[in-house]
Amino acid sequence: MSEQAERGGDVVLKLSGVVKTFPGVRALDGVELEVRAGEVHCLLGQNGAGKSTLIKVLAGVHRPDSGDVQWLGEQVSFSGPQAAMKAGIATIYQELDLVDELSVAENIYLGHEPRSLGFVHKGQAARQARELLGRLGHGEIPAHRLVRSLPAAGKQIVSMARALSHSAKLIIMDEPSAVLAHDEVGNLFRIIRELTAQGIAVVYISHRLEEIREIGDRVTVLKDGRTSAVNLPARTTPTRDLVSRMTGRSIEYVFPPRPDTAPGEKLLEVRGLGRSGEFTGIDLDVHAGEIVGIAGLVGSGRSEVLETVFGARQAEAGTVVMDGRALPPGNVAAAVRAGLGMAPEERKSQALLLGQPIYRNMTLTNFSSYATAGFTDAGKEQAEASRVADTLELRPRDVRRAVRTLSGGNQQKVVVGRWLLGRTRLLLLDEPTRGVDVGARAELYQVIRDLAANGVGVLLVSSEVPEVLGLSDRVLVMREGRVVRTAPATDLSEEDVLDLVMAGSLTAATTEEVAA
Repeated sequence: MSEQAERGGDVVLKLSGVVKTFPGVRALDGVELEVRAGEVHCLLGQNGAGKSTLIKVLAGVHRPDSGDVQWLGEQVSFSGPQAAMKAGIATIYQELDLVDELSVAENIYLGHEPRSLGFVHKGQAARQARELLGRLGHGEIPAHRLVRSLPAAGKQIVSMARALSHSAKLIIMDEPSAVLAHDEVGNLFRIIRELTAQGIAVVYISHRLEEIREIGDRVTVLKDGRTSAVNLPARTTPTRDLVSRMTGRSIEYVFPPRPDTAPGEKLLEVRGLGRSGEFTGIDLDVHAGEIVGIAGLVGSGRSEVLETVFGARQAEAGTVVMDGRALPPGNVAAAVRAGLGMAPEERKSQALLLGQPIYRNMTLTNFSSYATAGFTDAGKEQAEASRVADTLELRPRDVRRAVRTLSGGNQQKVVVGRWLLGRTRLLLLDEPTRGVDVGARAELYQVIRDLAANGVGVLLVSSEVPEVLGLSDRVLVMREGRVVRTAPATDLSEEDVLDLVMAGSLTAATTEEVAA
């Protein structure tokens, strides 16, 4: 713990009852948070717990619908990111928002360049940039160097220097170690300690409990947009307590019962699948009528595995075999011909033509079968789409409506319906219920289970552990690009999965705590 934090620094940020709602989703539901000068305050929570929304509220990207935000003792409502930055709150996102084609100095002072007689003073910017980089212990980074040529750790240093250039009193770091090698994390922690020694507060977001133990002072835990724990001691709170506060959900999950019948023949066989920097050595099978789920944190490689199996990414190692035949890597058309279909995570940008009618979105991948002598048979398209819409209980049933007019849940049904028309035998689902309200979730769960009951194999990814466990027959748990466990879903608990993906061993941690 930093000396400043031990002395009990002044409260610089205090949130009370903060609420933020988006269509169909209450992302923040009365969040509480208190951050003191000179401390590292860790923010912990599962994917979807509300951390990203909270960061954006603090950064001025979103305005809360209700609640109180106090900064340096005064109630504030930031009009935008620039206002938050000007007030002294800087945010370093996991995906660094640097401009690759600009120099280090230009990035550090972007938007508030030193000026003389109305002109940008590049020499002064370079001198001040060198001073800030030196303050961070990285004076060796040339101020004139293009950011694109820096390694990930160097880019992160530039982001920190930019925060300091605004005289930040609070720096928010979102998964800062995610892009760093092990030896670079130690340097990151050294810089954080130097910043807190100067009285700067740090909000540190991470899924890695060992990092929170090492660098954190206090911990606030979010769960389903609510604060489930505040101001826990980072180093002494038992691991099991932290994990248990992240589990259990306010949302009611209604899952269809699992069938008693055994799965059918093997459809998909993946062996040794790998892509540099994303995942390695992936082995998995999916049988007819079986739902296989992949659990893991964002960045664990789970979505990349699905995209590689589908051919949207080119495998660099391993094989993908469907019905006994190897699929050529990086070939989506071959995957579709073999009976694979995919509903991607970003359905609006990656799967749907929002201005087109429902029927045209459904027939998109099988369009040639509705054409005769160069003319499209729209009546046949609509009839086939209507049949599938009835099967999926699409609302409204009028397949001539534009897809953009549908709710999130019904848009997802349209994507699934597309592959039903194509007689897909194996369906890949990436975050199938993202942005879907609670009622529509239950309907989608039933659709997925009905597909399996009709012999379709399903391979799905979800950030929500209860969803993976409740819907799947078997589960693969991924961490940092590798499968760390494969087991029947009934043999795993939510705590088991979280323990595996967060790199802590509950068994080991409990043993250490008992011994202590």
